[in-house]
Amino acid sequence: MARAGLSADRVVTAAAELADEAGFDNVTLTALARRFGVKDASLYSHLRGLADLRTRLALYAGGELIDRISAAVAGRAGKDALAAFAGAYRAYALEHPGRYAATQIRIDQSLIAGSPEMRRTAEITYGMLRAYGLREPDLTDAVRLLRSTFHGYCALEAAGGFGADRDVQASWDKAVEALHLALTHWPRETENDD
Repeated sequence: MARAGLSADRVVTAAAELADEAGFDNVTLTALARRFGVKDASLYSHLRGLADLRTRLALYAGGELIDRISAAVAGRAGKDALAAFAGAYRAYALEHPGRYAATQIRIDQSLIAGSPEMRRTAEITYGMLRAYGLREPDLTDAVRLLRSTFHGYCALEAAGGFGADRDVQASWDKAVEALHLALTHWPRETENDD
């Protein structure tokens, strides 16, 4: 009875829930099989193994994250888009810590190329940054700056790493303002035609 309706999508959705409840590192085939009331082997008809499950979970969570970011930045540009992007990123990371952790794993480049979630993430992120007049290789450098800043801040905040009396939201707002200034005055490596 528990096996009825079992599919790769259901398993990945359950993995996302488990990741938020118990942590991404605790998402295992055994834990999921237990959740569905089946043996581990039953999951292998839907997945190739743990690495496949974690990759699918990363893409699933990445899709959720970019949906949230996309809705937040719609119709915005420049500093407003950056603040909306940053706010949506942070909210997702704090609300879904296990799913967010899944988005940080390294995914095989061949899977990234065929992933609509990853393509959409690149389109939205690079689109926002192009409003600052950036082109390659500056775009890649700017994406790395944003990702490392957002990730570092969210990881520290989630771990309770900010002990000073200063309001965490106020510090976040100041960090986003500093990123806006950095993007506005980016030390360009390429020649713009504008």
